[in-house]
Amino acid sequence: MTEPFIYGGREPSTALVLVTSSSYSRFFNKLSAPQKLWLEQNDFSAKAGKLLPIPDANGTIEKFVCGVCDLASLFAIADLPAKLPEGVYSLEGAGVKAHLETLAIGWGLGCYQFNRYKTGKALSAQLKLPNSSNHPRIQGMVAATGRVRDLINTPAQDMMPQHLSAIVAELAQTYAGVFEEIVGDDLLAANYPCIHTVGRASVNEPRFIDLHWGDKSNPAVTLVGKGICFDSGGLDIKPASGMRTMKKDMGGAAQVIGLAQLIMALDLPVRLRVIIAAAENAISSNSYRPGDVIRTRSGITVEIDNTDAEGRLVLCDALTEACESKPELLINFATLTGAARVAVGTEIAAYFSNNRELAQEIRTAGDAVQDPTWELPLHKCYRALLESHVADTVNSASTPFGGATTAALYLQNFVPDDIPWAHFDIMAWNNRKRPGRPIGGEAMGVRAVYQMLESRYGDVVA
Repeated sequence: MTEPFIYGGREPSTALVLVTSSSYSRFFNKLSAPQKLWLEQNDFSAKAGKLLPIPDANGTIEKFVCGVCDLASLFAIADLPAKLPEGVYSLEGAGVKAHLETLAIGWGLGCYQFNRYKTGKALSAQLKLPNSSNHPRIQGMVAATGRVRDLINTPAQDMMPQHLSAIVAELAQTYAGVFEEIVGDDLLAANYPCIHTVGRASVNEPRFIDLHWGDKSNPAVTLVGKGICFDSGGLDIKPASGMRTMKKDMGGAAQVIGLAQLIMALDLPVRLRVIIAAAENAISSNSYRPGDVIRTRSGITVEIDNTDAEGRLVLCDALTEACESKPELLINFATLTGAARVAVGTEIAAYFSNNRELAQEIRTAGDAVQDPTWELPLHKCYRALLESHVADTVNSASTPFGGATTAALYLQNFVPDDIPWAHFDIMAWNNRKRPGRPIGGEAMGVRAVYQMLESRYGDVVA
């Protein structure tokens, strides 16, 4: 992919004038008579998505004019990188300066392409940003989202636990963090029985992946990601239609990797820990079975009701480990339930929290950066649906109703009440193409959580 931005300097650029319904007449009145006639002949209006080149007296393109509905919208110009010819462009227009950071991030998201396995021409339009722009923040947001999308879009053949491990190790090296991992049968010796159980049937060994970064005097923030690199459903096998996009079942891990990259790149003053429980839920002679009972890292025993409810199994060991160091804040991401998609659709990041203040901060932050989130309830009465006759709990409720809540309640068993915790249950995938949001892997809740962390812990040191 071509670098989306050029920063400052004397690089010549073509003006890209953004107009709204309220600013269009002022723009129009400043044009020459031939240019006014040109716009009228081409039936140009300030309607969102309208784009027209404007020639000078010699017939050479002098500038482009683009209609936008709202300059404050993150995706106001996200479709332009695919529409414009190769070249360098600079944004102009009434009100543009006040919204430049948001517009630039949207442009960068619109430049995203996943071409690892596909031949084709890369988008080649670049946006020139003035020296006064917050370049590190714009670049960081765009790069983090691109990282998340790339990880999810990569086929499972090239995105197994060992590949996730290598990516986290590379991040640790880039940002002077500390990387550790526990692999295969060593998980049993280290007391991560659930991660081992879910992943033992695969030739790709399961892993507990661990990254530490930041000054030890800073507030401790721990991120936990579900890294099921492919989910067949196990012995409770999924139908073909349900398995088709299961390369995205490591979407939770992708979110925390992208978020960690953003935190480290912008040097947010926190003591960061990233934990990924990575496994492939495969089928073999040693697959775990419905009716089996597993003793988790916490000591809580779990009866397996359904082997396709594996994400919460790997997460419970990871959350137990995360809580042992008593972080100030604990957040996990997972592609956990279809029930959350039924509740809020595929384009909103559903989340649960045991802390009212944290829950409100996430919602406020998501609204501020146009990263839609919605809190679902930890309705305690539904705990009865997780009762087992032979173990402390089951891994899947006895009814599909309230499935996202019962999954969250299962996870809450492994998080003490005194640790502020949020659990994101996300799609991590775009089912439809929209400006800046192509079909495929997607970052959901990453910008919201970063904004929340930045608001809590101080301005970014860029």
